Amino acid sequence: MKKIAAILLLSLLSFNWFGYRILADILQQQADIALEAKLDQNDYDESRLVEMRVTLDLPYQTNWTDFERVDGEIEIDGIHYKYVKRKVQDGQLVLMCLPNEEKMRLQTARDDFFKLVNDLQHPNQNKKSEKGSSFSLNSFSTEYWSQKNDWSIAALHNEPLHYRNTNAVFLSGCYTNTPGQPPEC
Repeated sequence: MKKIAAILLLSLLSFNWFGYRILADILQQQADIALEAKLDQNDYDESRLVEMRVTLDLPYQTNWTDFERVDGEIEIDGIHYKYVKRKVQDGQLVLMCLPNEEKMRLQTARDDFFKLVNDLQHPNQNKKSEKGSSFSLNSFSTEYWSQKNDWSIAALHNEPLHYRNTNAVFLSGCYTNTPGQPPEC
């Protein structure tokens, strides 16, 4: 009975550590596969497409008359876009993209679950802390001491330069040209 309870608790702990992330990644992959299948069958709303243009610096570039289907994705300002089609026009790569709302929704749910499981404070929640524990890590990361530093190294430029003779360094009283008797052990 103790072994079963230990195995159950260890599996719960391992799921808490990394199992939910693996589960969220699997769900995201399945959502990406489903979206790819819809895009391959042209089962999407053309009015929701977003156009992105990238300048191409390639010599002898020709313009394409039609778009071609392309796979890929990009994230801009926290919004995931899935490439739908592309073409080259007037020295620019024209990408037609579709916002990937399912991936954004799963990623938000994963992050919210992580905060909930690990008891992280949300900025809009007012949790009351105990009187004895007034130490906060946020004070180190958000507050700082501003200090004006007007350092000047002009004093070093006013000093005359002193040169050392490097030949004098190698001359010492211990240096001999003849080998001596090795010490006895």
